[in-house]
Formats: sequence, C-alpha cells, structure tokens
Amino acid sequence: MTAAASAPAPAEPAQFLEIWAQCLSQVLAQIRGTDVSCTALAEVPAEVAPAGENDLWVVAALAGGLRGEMSLRLPAAGVVHFAQILMGEPDAAAAEMTSDHREAALELVRQVAGQVSTALGTTWGEVQLHIEAVSARPTWAASATAWLRAGDDLAASGLVELNLSAALVAALRPERKAEAPPPAAASPAAADSSVNLGLLMNVELAVSLRFGSRRLFLREVLDLGPGAVLELDRQVNEPVDLLLDGRLLARGEVVVMDGNYALRVTEVAPQSL
Repeated sequence: MTAAASAPAPAEPAQFLEIWAQCLSQVLAQIRGTDVSCTALAEVPAEVAPAGENDLWVVAALAGGLRGEMSLRLPAAGVVHFAQILMGEPDAAAAEMTSDHREAALELVRQVAGQVSTALGTTWGEVQLHIEAVSARPTWAASATAWLRAGDDLAASGLVELNLSAALVAALRPERKAEAPPPAAASPAAADSSVNLGLLMNVELAVSLRFGSRRLFLREVLDLGPGAVLELDRQVNEPVDLLLDGRLLARGEVVVMDGNYALRVTEVAPQSL
C-alpha cells in the first residue's frame, strides 16, 4: 500500500495531529535558533514520494491516557535533511545518507515524541510513547494517514508521513454518551457482578516507581559512562509516582523497610479507582 492509497485522516484526530506539528516546529526551532513553521496535512501532498527502501520507519506505541499504535515515515531525503539540522551540518540536498543520519533522524523523532507526550497530557491525561525504529512499513493497516510539512520551502525533504492504527483513531474520537436507560430491577447477572469481581482480586499487577525523568541529546547519551550523574526534573523532597501500566496510581515518599525500598502513600490519584 503506497502513501497515496491511504485513507485521509478523519476530523477527530485533528487536535492530535496539530500537537505533533506544533512539537515538531518547537524542536526544530530550538535546534536551529529560528522559527520553523510546521503544518498538519490531511490531503496527500503533491510532492510526496512513494515509500522507498531507504526511508526511515518509526513505530510509536501509546499507553496511558491514549492507547494504540502509529507509524512515522521519513523519506530518504527527509532523513538526511532532518539529520543535518540536528547534527549542525550544512544543508546539502545531494548528501549521501549514512547510518549516522538515520540515528540522528531517529533521535529527532524521539525528542519530538517527548514533547508530544507532555502536550497530550492537557487533554488525554498522562500518555507514554515508546519509540522504535523498524525495517519496513508495519503489518497493521492504517486507519488514518496524514502528513507533517516542516517549512514551506523544503518540498519533499520536509515531509513526515503519519499512519494511525484503528485502535488509536478510536481512542481519539470523543465519547458519545448514550441516554441513561430507565431504572430496572436488578438482574441475576448484576447480582453476580460482585462475585465475578472477587475472582480477580488475586491477579498480580506490576507497579513501578518513577523518581523523575529527563530528555537527553544524542551526544549526551553517547557520553554516558561509569560515574556519570544525571540530574532529574524532580527535587529530593518531592513525592515519587507509583505507576500501574504507565498510569499514575498514587504518590508518596520513599522509605526503607527491612533493608528494602518501600513507598509510604501520601495521596491516591483521583482517577485510579
């Protein structure tokens, strides 16, 4: 399936796509030191190139407030162009793509995804994006396709193709509340719901603690070594987060019990129950 054959993005994910465009613009502006306009396009751009073997494919798995998958395709020309921006190289359209260009372009996508994750929180709550480079177009069919254009004068080198899975598109659509049914007598199935819920009480769930986070440039990651110290975005006296499947469950303070770390819960997230 080529990009031209993909279905255009429906109206519901428009805000989601606009957030990606804004974050791409912000990251490019931070790197270049000048404003870079980025636009989300629902129609197939005239200059879009068919998928090629040198394109960079990236899959983003979303968890938390939004769940689903999406893929990003950077055409070969875009890989070189975006990599040159991140690496501070002269803009040479005829430059031959290298593995360093692919790694730099992937790092740029990760930086944009980090800002997208933060921006999504105002509407959909805490959202995590797991970014991974893949060798070809994902096997799942795209339910919606759109494009990001970075700059008005970059032609095909400034295009990024976005493909959204059916699960993600469904998660982005606003919920349609049905009319409340009239009161009815409790059915046997409803009476047994508490019994069925009791069967799940012994299911083990994995929880984790988050002390803080930080975004790193590619050069900072390569400089890491034994003895390196990374400063996180959280003060020592601030509570840490207790996460269940990436979703905030509670906050508290770290204590030590019998030689093991433990968490004394100080507050429970309102939406955790």
